[in-house]
Amino acid sequence: MSQLFRLYGVFCATHPWEVIVAVITLTTCLLTVDQKQTDPDPFAKKPQSCPGCFEEQFKAVDVIVMTVIRCLAILYSSHQFRNLQKLGSKYILGIAGLFIVFSSFVFTSTVLNFLKIDLVDLKDALFFFLLLIDLSKAATLAQFALTASNQEEITSKIARGMSILGPTITLDTIVETLVIGVGTLSGVHRLEMLSYFACLSVLVNYVIFMTFYPACLSLMLELSRISNFYGEKQPVVSKMLLEENEKANPAVQRVKLIMSIGLTAVHIHSRWFIKEDNTGDDSNTSANDAANCADDSSLYGFLMKQFALSADHIVILILVITLIIKFVFFENDDHLKRQIESVVRIQEEKKDDNNSHVLKRQPRLVKSDSVNEEKEVQTISAEEIEGLEEVQFRRSLEECLQIYRSEGASKLTDREVILLVDTKHIPSYNLEKAVNNQERGVRIRRQIIQANANCEDALLNLPYKHYDYTKVMGTCCENVIGYIPVPLGVAGPLLLDGKQYYIPMSTTEGCLIASTNRGCRAVEKCGVKSRIVADGMTRGPVVRFSSIVRCSEVVEWLEKAENFAAVKESFDSTSRFARLSKVTARVAGRYLFMRFVAETGDAMGMNMLSKGTEKALLFIQKTFPEMEILSLSGNFCTDKKPAAVNWIEGRGKSVVCEAVISCDVVSSVLKSTTQALVDLNISKNMIGSAIAGSIGGFNAHAANIVTAIFIATGQDPAQNIASSNCITIMEPWGENRQDLYISCTMPSIEIGTIGGGTILAAQSASLDMLGVRGPHEDSPGANAKQLARIVCATVLVGELSLMAALATGHLVKSHLKYNRSYSEKDSCEKADSQECCKT
Repeated sequence: MSQLFRLYGVFCATHPWEVIVAVITLTTCLLTVDQKQTDPDPFAKKPQSCPGCFEEQFKAVDVIVMTVIRCLAILYSSHQFRNLQKLGSKYILGIAGLFIVFSSFVFTSTVLNFLKIDLVDLKDALFFFLLLIDLSKAATLAQFALTASNQEEITSKIARGMSILGPTITLDTIVETLVIGVGTLSGVHRLEMLSYFACLSVLVNYVIFMTFYPACLSLMLELSRISNFYGEKQPVVSKMLLEENEKANPAVQRVKLIMSIGLTAVHIHSRWFIKEDNTGDDSNTSANDAANCADDSSLYGFLMKQFALSADHIVILILVITLIIKFVFFENDDHLKRQIESVVRIQEEKKDDNNSHVLKRQPRLVKSDSVNEEKEVQTISAEEIEGLEEVQFRRSLEECLQIYRSEGASKLTDREVILLVDTKHIPSYNLEKAVNNQERGVRIRRQIIQANANCEDALLNLPYKHYDYTKVMGTCCENVIGYIPVPLGVAGPLLLDGKQYYIPMSTTEGCLIASTNRGCRAVEKCGVKSRIVADGMTRGPVVRFSSIVRCSEVVEWLEKAENFAAVKESFDSTSRFARLSKVTARVAGRYLFMRFVAETGDAMGMNMLSKGTEKALLFIQKTFPEMEILSLSGNFCTDKKPAAVNWIEGRGKSVVCEAVISCDVVSSVLKSTTQALVDLNISKNMIGSAIAGSIGGFNAHAANIVTAIFIATGQDPAQNIASSNCITIMEPWGENRQDLYISCTMPSIEIGTIGGGTILAAQSASLDMLGVRGPHEDSPGANAKQLARIVCATVLVGELSLMAALATGHLVKSHLKYNRSYSEKDSCEKADSQECCKT
């Protein structure tokens, strides 16, 4: 059924005019149909004549009960519209609710006219109409539409809402019609009239909700160009809508059960007494009527008649009591309304002078100079600080400590938690664990930083909400106060080994991705070929002996195959994937430096190497007890520092890539010549780097590409130091030596597809783009090797594009055009002299 209603919702949202015109046409036909009045009032009950009796048109009970009903109807309508305002809008949801009430009333009146029912007879039933209309479903569907971030999503959101609400509303309509419909057989005139009207109202309201309303809602949002109504809160609102509407509401079912039992009891009672009255003979009836008339003539009889409760009074009172029960016991427990209210309520800025430890600030609306849009900046709000502004007193430190030790810090307010942090009872780094809520822990730490560092406005533009900190804590970062959004671009497609890749690159340097993208176009026909020539992460501990003699003995001992095999067995036992390949030893006096090299599967592998190396050292120490282990890392690795050993021996993945670009492409895409590029590469990347004494820096800007891909894919950005080791070679190629051969050799790309920052959602998405996320199922290590190939190939195309820009003098022009800050441009535009812009 959900699928059918989803398709139906798509139809209503995509064909709003057709649906509206069809419904209005049908309504007009019903209004204008010619009726032959055979009976002016088919539901009128024939009055019984009672000669000599005074017949009151109204009774006191009627006045009291109907007055209560009218008041409740007005209050209930006001209550529903207030709830609509709390759900996120003063106008849009209110207009939607008013629209559904007005349209349902109009269409119900049309149906009553078609059935020859005089609206004058329904003057009391009109107030029941307000009690029968439920605006929550209409508001919920409107909320689904308002969670659309653009115009194109409105249709899918309305369809999603219809798929969830459609089955529930259909079932509710059937149950309500069957239950209320029994009242049409009660034999009590007013009860029958109310039941007729109630049944028609329920059915017509269902038809309107399923046809007219979604079509008008789609049209209204399209005409008003409303998009991204909830802004940054949209994911939370969408999640709440789905969670709350996809599960049954027991409160509603209880209300329906109460109404069903009450109505059934009244109907049985009414039919029972009508049957008994009809069994008596005419003489008894006449006698009883005469007696009743006699009783009515007395004061006692008049008062009793005024306040006598009939069957219709009983059913009205049951309905009133049921509504009161619903308001008192169920309306206050509406979880959806409370949650959405807490998320989207417009907050007023205020500051409590008595709370010096807490900085309360409303999310500020910052004007964008370019598009004049308002955007919410995540910061500390008064709503988020749970009730602190209302509390005029504090619990003492002893009370807070008692609560913390017995129930945990989650039972304390933010201010009380800060008090425990200030008094050293809760470490600041342990806030998330103490309050058992990671986002709240981050929020409290921000308050502490703002108060203690006297930087009230410093964190206003630093977001922290709606982030999955479960993957951060204890793995990627400590003392978290938020996250830094870094722009992510894409270059490509890059044709590598016969397959196309779109390369995610995270950077704040303008022109970098555009330049890399041009390099990808230059090799789109010839493609790039790559090979992994070595694989091995390293760890280089330092140990010390009493003399150089013992140092040299250990070196000789390690060179023997059987000893290395024993060390390897000890090393490999620490991991399923780490496999020791060799150990290199270097002596410096009585210090011995050993460099352990091992494959580490799809992980970058530093933790694996550390664990395995420690186990291997303990094994060696059994043979050489006097060996003193100084450090697990003796800088012979070498990690995150420039080192010739990584350039010569390699570290991580050693990759080579090559490509042959035709002279036509060099001319048309790179706007240069093969001879110019080869000459520049020799003078810049070879001779220039040698003059600078560079280690592994025989390239134009390999670090640019490496770092951008590292940030995007969750690698350690600091390891770009060794990973950017690269030599770029260019040669003339082909028979006429006009084509260009280019290769990039990168011996130490330290990279992995599991562990570290690769587990974060955004970084995992970038790895998914490349098809290398996580461990390779069939061949451990294949994903990390493929990612290393992609990095090297992207460096190659980046080198190609930058060298061409340098050869033609386009580098400075492009950066002046695309990479200057807005302030620079503005100042130049305002300058009186054109010389400023030239500079």
